[in-house]
Amino acid sequence: MLTACGGDAKPAATPQPTEQSSGNGQTETETENTKIKPADLAKAIMDGEYSLIYKQLSPDFRTQVSEADFTAIAADTLAGVESLQESSILKLNGLEQRLWLSSSNGIGMFAAFGENDVIAALQFQMLEQHVESDKLYTKTAYDFPMHGDWFVFWGGTNVFDNYHYAHPSQRYAYDLIQEKDGMSYEGDPTKNESYHAFGQEVVAPADGTVVEVVNDIADNEPVGVMNEKAPAGNVVIIDHGGEYSYLAHLKKGSAIVKVGDQVKRGDKIGEVGNSGNSSEAHMHFQVSDGSDLYESSSIRVKWSNDLEPTRGKTVSIAGK
Repeated sequence: MLTACGGDAKPAATPQPTEQSSGNGQTETETENTKIKPADLAKAIMDGEYSLIYKQLSPDFRTQVSEADFTAIAADTLAGVESLQESSILKLNGLEQRLWLSSSNGIGMFAAFGENDVIAALQFQMLEQHVESDKLYTKTAYDFPMHGDWFVFWGGTNVFDNYHYAHPSQRYAYDLIQEKDGMSYEGDPTKNESYHAFGQEVVAPADGTVVEVVNDIADNEPVGVMNEKAPAGNVVIIDHGGEYSYLAHLKKGSAIVKVGDQVKRGDKIGEVGNSGNSSEAHMHFQVSDGSDLYESSSIRVKWSNDLEPTRGKTVSIAGK
């Protein structure tokens, strides 16, 4: 699973269920029909089916929290919540992740399901909101920085859909990968070349002037080992007239522009890589109000053609 620029930890591994007693005289096979399907988890938890949900947690998860504590935490967190509405679904590399938001968007519930709908992760969180900046979009309408089909791994206006949201400098950033048949790679997962996104063409999202280029940072290999000393990795930053686009984690040596170059919308500037604080080949894209990634504020992107990429969606962009 992509942990992306921030290096978030993966959910706990999902052990394979075995033919064993469930504690009430039934085998796992016999209790299969009582399992909660991913789409029905929110209803089950709002209905107070805590014991049934607890039995579906992975064995590793259950060693970390007792049923009594799980019940108390869930009941306390959801007190006063009238409903949970599904916000996003992400199915990738054998894991299904779902997010629900309360009607006020003040509380989120995240769950990750492994094989046989075992719940590998379940998290409740109060969601910070930045309503004013959420309403402020870029002045320029930007094209997508790649062609083809791109899967939004991180993107949205809450920390569950977009972990960048917690940080003003990256609040409206996107992490974009490619997937085929539910997998972001084919073959050896430790090799960059196995990932569908690796080496794909990256283009200028709008006309502008190149103000920074980093092109000499090695792509991380084996995949999963990240370079925290150079978080953005190889990057091209373009000034679009007071708004700056960042195209980060590029493949080493792939940038074909230099500082001062004038670029047109759609011009090739490099290739997708896995450099910097990146756990697999992907494009980190954002627009900010300054050229320094960490001293500037991210701006919510107004996309051409009224695109609204959010976590779990695939964006299809025709080539030239």
